[in-house]
This record gives sequence, structure tokens and C-alpha cells, in this order.
Amino acid sequence: MLVPRHIIAQKYGHRATVKQIARYLTGPGNVIKPRSQLAFAFDIDGVLIRGKNPLPAAREALSILDGNNKFGLKIPFILLTNGGGVSEEERCRKLSSQLDAQIHPDQFIQAHTVLKSVVHNYADVPVLVLGGKGDTLRRVAEGYGFQKVYTTLDILAWNPSIWPFHDLTQEERASARPTDFSRTQFGAIFVFHDPRNWALDIQIMCDVIQGIIGGSHESNHTRKPVDLVFCNPDLIWQSDFEAPRMGQGAFRVAFQAVFESLTGSTYPYVQFGKPTEATYKFAEMMLKHRLQGAPKPSLYMVGDNPESDIAGANAAGWKSILVHTGVYDPRRGPPNHQPTHQAEDVAEAVRWALEQELCS
Repeated sequence: MLVPRHIIAQKYGHRATVKQIARYLTGPGNVIKPRSQLAFAFDIDGVLIRGKNPLPAAREALSILDGNNKFGLKIPFILLTNGGGVSEEERCRKLSSQLDAQIHPDQFIQAHTVLKSVVHNYADVPVLVLGGKGDTLRRVAEGYGFQKVYTTLDILAWNPSIWPFHDLTQEERASARPTDFSRTQFGAIFVFHDPRNWALDIQIMCDVIQGIIGGSHESNHTRKPVDLVFCNPDLIWQSDFEAPRMGQGAFRVAFQAVFESLTGSTYPYVQFGKPTEATYKFAEMMLKHRLQGAPKPSLYMVGDNPESDIAGANAAGWKSILVHTGVYDPRRGPPNHQPTHQAEDVAEAVRWALEQELCS
């Protein structure tokens, strides 16, 4: 930064020394605030929120990042979660209200956000989308650019005998998209979010993959394999219940167990979500964009799950902080994946990182 000579001259004369110039630049009211080279990614459940309620330290942490710290720096951050089930815009509106802080969609990555990067491969291909309530995720997928999106409720409405143990509600029937699935060849199955009806969804997944639905006019040798993509590997997650609940990772295990019993082998799949490399690369690209080209960025992941948050950050070369407000319970012994640091809560995690980066 160039400082006009007349400003320095007013205080020190025309022969100001280097020390005097430095004293001016760092004096009260004249501090040049450096651009942050530090950025955070936060998990949500168990870090900022538990169930429907914000954790006590969440608002303090976000306030620190907004510049309320002794360095006067605003620190860029994103939210990186294996949750999902709604659009990024809808979730950000809810989070902004819960956390009393403005959260924008361009600083929010949920489990299925990364599918925006692969939609071009399936834009005109029929795909089956699993998870969420009703046809909410159909609309999310269409917002990403998928054009032929179907749900297991669509298939059940077409032929109720496929799974006779679930009667469609009036709302489900109204949201179903009438289609002849006997001739609909699916290119992919995307498990966007945690399925609500495991039995129905596993049955239809097995039928679609084996060609029982949509592949009856082709032989096994000519039928193209159906791509299978899971967006969240978490076996468990922390809700407002006292013990962790089963997540999409548990659904994947259940599906593979059934499929192997039927066919003798498991089915190949692609996994997104933390701790996968693809999701952390997607997140790193977003963080570096927010850092506006900082030459040596220091990226921190703050999470409560060693298997997803810490393992993924460590593998990506980030620094990681494990908090004690969610899945991980320090009373059960050391985590399987060692973080850079452990903290009681997210506010303590942020303060520690700022001290490490800006005071060392």
C-alpha cells in the first residue's frame, strides 16, 4: 500500500524515517488489516446445531469470524455437511434463522451439492433419486439440471404389487409422476439423502439394477449397467436424541447385504460426501474462491465425527479440529483419526485456530 507523502509529512515532516512510517501505519486508527489467509469449513450437526437448536457456542464462533476478534479480521468460512434432503437455498434460509447469521448458498455444501459437477453426464438420462420427503428431491435434482428424474414412489404408483406393504398416501399419490416403467431404462440411481422407507427403496434398487424394472426387453449381456451413487457415507449421525442415529451409510450396508444375498456379490458404487476426496476437493475450490487467491491458504475443518470430518480433512492436507459436542465422546477413548487439535466446542476451536495462525 502506498501512503501519500503529505499525510506522513503532516505528522513527521518531510524526512520521516522508516520506523516513523511503520509507527504511523500500525498506530491507532491507522491499522492496515491484512487479508485473511485462514478459512474454515464447519460441519453442522453436532458442531453448530443439535437437532433443531443451535449449540450455545455456535453464535459466538460465527461472531468471531465476522470480525469480532482482537485482530479485527473477517475470516471466510463454509458449512460442509453430509446432511441434505432439501435445496441449498431452503437450508440456508433455515440456518440463517437458527444461527442468527446470514448464510449464503455459495458458502454451503451439503451431501448432494457435489452432484452439480456430474449432472452433464446424466442430463437427458432417466435417473432414480432416493431419500427425502415426497418428491422434494426430484425438484432439487431438476434444479441441478437433471431432466428425467423419478422416485421410488413413482414406480410404486405405476405398479403397487412391486411392494405391497406400503399404501401410498393421498399426498404421495398426488406427487407421483405417471410413467410406464416397463420401458424406462435408468442410467443411474442417486441416493441423495437418507431414505425414509428402506424396504421399498432396497427392493426397487435391486429390481432396477437387475433389469426386472425397465430392462425386460434387453438381455443381461446387452443391458448397460446402472450407475449407483451414494452421497453420504455416515454410518451414524448426531440428532437431538441422546445416542447417535443410523445414517445413509447404514442404508448402503443394508442394501449391499441384500443384493449380495440375491446375486452372490455386492454392487459397485461411487461414494460422495465426507470424507471422500471428491467432496473435499469441491470444498477446497469453494474456500479458495472465498479467500480471493491467498498464496498460502490455511484451511481448517471443524467437526464432531472422526470418521468423516477428521479423516477427510487429514487426507486433504487440511488442519482439523475435533469438538466434543456431537458424535465423538472422549470418554470412549481416543479417536481412530487423530485431529490437529481437540476442543470442547466450536467457539474454542475457532479461538485456538486464530491464535495458532495469527500469533505464531
